[in-house]
Amino acid sequence: MKALILDGYVDEPSCLGVPPFVSPYPRFVSGVLKAAKIPALYTTIDNFRENRNLREKTKSFDYLFIIAGIAVPGNYIGGKPLSKKEIFGLNLAKKNVLMGPMFLELSKEDFYRLEDASIEAIEFPFERKFCELFGLEFDLDKFLIAGADVVKQHPDFPNIICEIETYRGCYWGKCSFCIERFQRLQIRDPENVVAEIRALYDAGVRHFRIGKQTDFFTYLADFDYEFPKPNPEALKQFHRAIWEKCPKIKTLHLDNVNPKTIAEYPEESKEIIKTIAIYQTPGNVAAFGLESADEVVIRKNTLCATAEEVMFAVELMNRFGRAVGYNGLPILLPGLNFVIGLKGETRETFERNFEFLKELLDRDLLLRRINIRQVKIFPGTPMEKEGYRRLLKHKRYFNAFKKRVREEIDNPMLRRILPKYRKLTDLRVEIEGKISFARQIATYPILVGLVGEYKKGTFLDARVVDYGYRSVTAVESPLNVNEAKAEQLKALIGSKAAEIIKKRPFKDIDEVEQIADDAKLLFFVK
Repeated sequence: MKALILDGYVDEPSCLGVPPFVSPYPRFVSGVLKAAKIPALYTTIDNFRENRNLREKTKSFDYLFIIAGIAVPGNYIGGKPLSKKEIFGLNLAKKNVLMGPMFLELSKEDFYRLEDASIEAIEFPFERKFCELFGLEFDLDKFLIAGADVVKQHPDFPNIICEIETYRGCYWGKCSFCIERFQRLQIRDPENVVAEIRALYDAGVRHFRIGKQTDFFTYLADFDYEFPKPNPEALKQFHRAIWEKCPKIKTLHLDNVNPKTIAEYPEESKEIIKTIAIYQTPGNVAAFGLESADEVVIRKNTLCATAEEVMFAVELMNRFGRAVGYNGLPILLPGLNFVIGLKGETRETFERNFEFLKELLDRDLLLRRINIRQVKIFPGTPMEKEGYRRLLKHKRYFNAFKKRVREEIDNPMLRRILPKYRKLTDLRVEIEGKISFARQIATYPILVGLVGEYKKGTFLDARVVDYGYRSVTAVESPLNVNEAKAEQLKALIGSKAAEIIKKRPFKDIDEVEQIADDAKLLFFVK
């Protein structure tokens, strides 16, 4: 028997699996198949679309396991997620199984169509049911560790960042729109989490994001309180254990942090922020779920944190995390999530949201990213009855708010975080062209437009020369002044580029410095 694990990518409130990210799901599935003694191949949907031979080969497979579901849609550069429409054409193997948050999007008609197409859909979360298919007892830790080496089959390996789960579910679990309510709270033993990281590390992975939990600050916390009380010492020991087992990690980042935790437990949170600043790598972003700064919306959707609590959390994290790290980015900054279309939303909601952001800017508090998304409604959530009527009614307000934030908040914020000529290191080219696009392998990496043509997969350092709303333009650094293209020189030194080109070749950097004051910073001579 043989199987194909098809990664159609997931994006959930607590998990990202669109390249370069790899979610825990394909690793878990691989671990189960190993225990069932079923050989398996693993690939991504992008590779599957391009590989006709693999599609033909799949017809001889016993199993096709499809992992998919975009619960919190975004704009993706690293890959194109599997769409619901595409799934109905994936009845290729003898048994075809759909798993992941896509299940929550399926209507009754969809289930009938899947049945007609001989595709079985396993309810979300799927892991326990998946184990039952093979008569195996559910063991999350065992199968995640056993399946770690499947990532070597990823088309982008080793340039991937593995999402690491510390716990699932949400202790709050009341937000009107969130699918985390469907997950039973389950805390993983830190020794097993470290063992999983070590297994991935031994397979060649060097980039990790501790992302698949709703609030990293409450991992290993005391859950006997209404709001779990953080355990700073336990988290410090957890980080130390990771580095002891995996000393050459290149990226160690996190994702979700509940600002309510920081507001309720400022002293404990301060110690955790210090630990993250010391033991995780720069360019880190803690995603805060504000969702709305409107008190009415907060109350009607039972959101966890108030605007005042989020402001406090942003300020505390800035105090200890805004220093610049070795890769050119602040060590640790918050990010903010807004959700549009919630119950109680009015035209004034958008004004309150903008005023909140403007106050942050006026107080010189930094945010690494602001995520503004339209609510996605799932059956079984309180938003199901509300539907999309408010979102449709406020479409023009949403578009105006988003545009205003990008122009008046994002751009000036980006200029503060990355001043002109700041050097960004280890940029990986993802899109080729006259302007090539690159990013660091990181949580919420900044998109960098590189002046010049570079092959996909190239790594280089570059200095910032210009700004978009959420991206920057940069030039390779240091740049060979004798071979640099005119547009690269002009982007770096403006009108002096013409004189540089006229007097090339230069014998040494001192000659260049007679024309450009920053020559030793920007160029080298070869």
